[in-house]
Amino acid sequence: MGILSSMYTGYTGIQGQGEALSVFGDNIANSATVGFKTARPEFKDAVAKSLNGMGTSLATGRGTKLGGIRTVFSQGTLTQTESPTDLAITGNGFFVVDGVEGRAYTRDGSFHFDKEGKLVNTGGEKVLGFQADDTGKITSKMGPLSIDHAILDAKGTEKVELFANLDSRVDMDKKFDPKNPDKTSHFATGVNVYDTNGAAHAVTVYFNKTDDHNWEYKAMAKGEDIEGGKAGELIQQASGKLEFTEEGRLKSQSGESSFSFNKGSKSGQKVDFNFGKTIKDGGDGLQITQYGSNSEAYKTIQNGYASGSIGSLKFEDDGRLVAIYTNGESVAVGQVSVAKFEAPEELMKTGGNKFKETRNSGQATIGAPLSGGRGSVSSKTLEASTTDIANEFINLMTAQRNFQANSKVISTGDELLGEIINLKRT
Repeated sequence: MGILSSMYTGYTGIQGQGEALSVFGDNIANSATVGFKTARPEFKDAVAKSLNGMGTSLATGRGTKLGGIRTVFSQGTLTQTESPTDLAITGNGFFVVDGVEGRAYTRDGSFHFDKEGKLVNTGGEKVLGFQADDTGKITSKMGPLSIDHAILDAKGTEKVELFANLDSRVDMDKKFDPKNPDKTSHFATGVNVYDTNGAAHAVTVYFNKTDDHNWEYKAMAKGEDIEGGKAGELIQQASGKLEFTEEGRLKSQSGESSFSFNKGSKSGQKVDFNFGKTIKDGGDGLQITQYGSNSEAYKTIQNGYASGSIGSLKFEDDGRLVAIYTNGESVAVGQVSVAKFEAPEELMKTGGNKFKETRNSGQATIGAPLSGGRGSVSSKTLEASTTDIANEFINLMTAQRNFQANSKVISTGDELLGEIINLKRT
């Protein structure tokens, strides 16, 4: 009977709009939830029967039904925070977390370190990333991001790089005397060299011109810092030769070193004094030059350091977690991983701002930020909810009116059914 069918049709509309009200209400309720993605109900019509059989357009509608609830993965607004462990993804991808319920994925980057030094989310689930080796190089090994080394071991200097110009105009009138180095050298510059225990020692490098295109250098350390040395004297620990082209570029270099600092450090420490890639080795020979201008040291770099403890942490845009130590050194301790899905809309919500992969979403492809179409990671930032309150209110009012209209279909059908029943009395 058509009247009864219309009442059922109205019921399906009420049921569907009730589901819509629930979805829009959930969006509004999560307007302040970090990383929340709004959802929308998707309906499809139902057909009861065809009036003329198969292959005809004359079909009776039987109302509507909820086809699915689609999560809309649009980019949320980034908000600034004060915590360096607050992270947000700009672009595609999800953070990967692991807990008692297994692996899950989230856009909520409200992270912090627990008592074990592991990076976790607000639910205590561990944030997964790529591990770093002892030198700070990121590997392909995945695991919980953690601070395993609160203390950075001391490192003895292995290489010293000097950037300078040696004046080609000076006369070859000086012969180096270690007892009076300042007056018997053409140029000198200083550098700190760290022994194997991490103690810094002042070392002075003296340069003497030997002919028009050649110089020699001697690295001298204080006697009180050297095994068997005496206070007030300088002891040679390294020496070498530099050859320049007629254009003033470094043609070749040679040298040797053996530092024997006292007070328990390793004897015979090798320190490579490097002046850049020479013309002979295919370089430009411009790190140290011999031009007709005053001798001057531009920059000195060495790779040793004292021990230090963690002073602060920061995340780079590529997701690397960098520990900054009190000795001024910074070392990468890991890199947050980002998962990418071919169909993220098919992920299953599990609560707690998390998603699980499904057969329809495809498997997660996990990699580093800014790779393979994955977004970048920002520190001291959180992604706000994508809920648009004004839009959700409009949706809410529309669903309310649709609900009322469908209830009117039922009440109208009921009135007509009453008329039919009353026919018996007339």
